[in-house]
Amino acid sequence: MTADRPASRAGASAPAAPSATVAVWDPVVRIFHWGVVAACTLNLFILSPGKTWHRYTGYAVLCLLVLRVVWGFIGSRYARFSDFVRSPLVIRRYIVDLRHGRDVRHLGHNPAAAVMMVVLMILLLATAMSGWMMTLDAFWGNALIEEAHEVLANSIMVLAGLHALAAIVESVRHRENLVLAMVTGRKKA
Repeated sequence: MTADRPASRAGASAPAAPSATVAVWDPVVRIFHWGVVAACTLNLFILSPGKTWHRYTGYAVLCLLVLRVVWGFIGSRYARFSDFVRSPLVIRRYIVDLRHGRDVRHLGHNPAAAVMMVVLMILLLATAMSGWMMTLDAFWGNALIEEAHEVLANSIMVLAGLHALAAIVESVRHRENLVLAMVTGRKKA
């Protein structure tokens, strides 16, 4: 198995020991992931919308996004966009394989997870920007901006739920705890 291609059952030389792991998610990727989870949880469910700490948390997400985008070009192998952003044809092929029950495993993001990650990053950016715009005199009280901010935030909540569900399903399918992998940075080899 090569690390940049999906693992397959056929053609593998020697199976790895069940306890063998490999580093996949570096600290920057994990800090980004869990920082965004914490910030979105705070802003969606705990902090009062529009108040100081809600805004600071939104700015923290914006900083995390800038870090992650830069890291997507200069970071470790599995953090780089070039490792997981794929063409529509590759994404389509992956979804067809998935629908037919083919056991396709990726060490890094699979093509569907990569789409989800990019969409969530775009939504996070749009939400942070619309929130920032609401603090400007030019957009103060603008109902359209406020509505867009709310719709974007709710979209993040729905897609994050789908993302978590997909991680659980993939964990069961591949007999590997993907949530734990995002904590430790390691996946089975």
